[in-house]
Amino acid sequence: MTTRPPVTRAALTVLLTLLVPVAAYAHAFPDRSRPRVGATVKTAPHHVRIWFDAGLEALFCSLIVKNAAGQVVSQGRGHVVSGSHDRLLETTVKPLAPGKYRVYWSVVAVDGHHTEGHYMFRVGG
Repeated sequence: MTTRPPVTRAALTVLLTLLVPVAAYAHAFPDRSRPRVGATVKTAPHHVRIWFDAGLEALFCSLIVKNAAGQVVSQGRGHVVSGSHDRLLETTVKPLAPGKYRVYWSVVAVDGHHTEGHYMFRVGG
């Protein structure tokens, strides 16, 4: 059995560490939204928008809004707005009655990392 001296092992470890590329993990997370997270709005919105802190891959993003009964009230799966540096995800919603709504989002950042989440807002008093 051959053993390497500690200095050789340490040098080899340093060399391998330098040769292995370091990956940048920059997931896209919501920066702000309209309606805001947990907000109660007096007037029902026509759109739900979420701005992200990183660029998004438009083909792999969705934004869906559901009412308290779990019915989808958004039209389509949402889209990344052009001219937003690929950071704004938007969907149009049907006319909303007073009540609770849950927003579900799923995105893939330009670096290929997937994130998803949800939040609630309320229409009316």
